[in-house]
Amino acid sequence: MNFPQGIRHLVTIGIDEAGRGPLAGPVTAAAVVLRAEDRFEGLTDSKKLSEKKREVLFEAIQAQAVAYSVISLGPEEIDVHNIREATRLAMARAADEVMAKIPMAYAYLLIDGNMNIPSKFPHEFVIKGDQKVAAISAASILAKVSRDRMMCDFDHQFPQYGFSKHKGYPTKSHRESIKEHGPCSIHRKTFAGVKEFVSV
Repeated sequence: MNFPQGIRHLVTIGIDEAGRGPLAGPVTAAAVVLRAEDRFEGLTDSKKLSEKKREVLFEAIQAQAVAYSVISLGPEEIDVHNIREATRLAMARAADEVMAKIPMAYAYLLIDGNMNIPSKFPHEFVIKGDQKVAAISAASILAKVSRDRMMCDFDHQFPQYGFSKHKGYPTKSHRESIKEHGPCSIHRKTFAGVKEFVSV
């Protein structure tokens, strides 16, 4: 691989996202660079871990990672771009932010799933990468815990929706609360299940 002038070494960045499916709140992407010797007990796909275990790993990853970044795009941007494009942008921005923290390095991106992102760096898709690649698993945890914490904060602001329980996902109780109270400012107004109740 030919590096740009002035670049001295290559780093591998794991990238994953959380929050594509909810009816409310941001989509959040994380990018993580780990050392080859880093070990985290129980590290895997964030969805396969208990909330308590995710929190423990979240703190450990932040403490030990070479560099990491977490980027969230809110419902306004999701409604403007659509959820796929917003996710791609969040992933690309997270990767760029990580690279800004590592001088004289060049990146190779390992991305969970099969979503292409608008990045200048070479990349590879890894199906179920959050179960196979440590850096992607770490990104999965940073993204999910960061987003879950935001949704719990929103629960204090909008207690009628129960965001701390379902984190904005389209559960029966969440759909019923939208029908009863109408959407709030963090709902994704272009999503089915929300747009039907948006006042014109």
